[in-house]
Amino acid sequence: MPFQLRLILVAGALLAVWIVARQIRKNKMLVEDAIFWMVTAFVLVVLAVFPGIATSLAQLLGFMSPANFVYLVVIALLLWKAFTNSAEISRLKAKVTELAQEIALAHMDEKDGRTDRESR
Repeated sequence: MPFQLRLILVAGALLAVWIVARQIRKNKMLVEDAIFWMVTAFVLVVLAVFPGIATSLAQLLGFMSPANFVYLVVIALLLWKAFTNSAEISRLKAKVTELAQEIALAHMDEKDGRTDRESR
């Protein structure tokens, strides 16, 4: 794996850790969400510091170069994160819809002078 790629991986990982730590301190990111980025940064540093791991896995899986393997790992991690974010967004949209309906029913009950929904 080229030295420049290894350097970029370490620098990118350190930058990611710094940004995530800042976001946590400012209460803009939950610790649960930060764990993914910290683990990803750790994986990138391990691949950069021990290029033999990437080389061995690349050869084992039939990649032309370890750099291609590293790119695949990064893309796979980001796709996984996008999928989990999409699932979470769908869950939250359903929850928002449910809460909006409950609020609308509560406002209707107030408007009609009812105390609970069962009186309909």
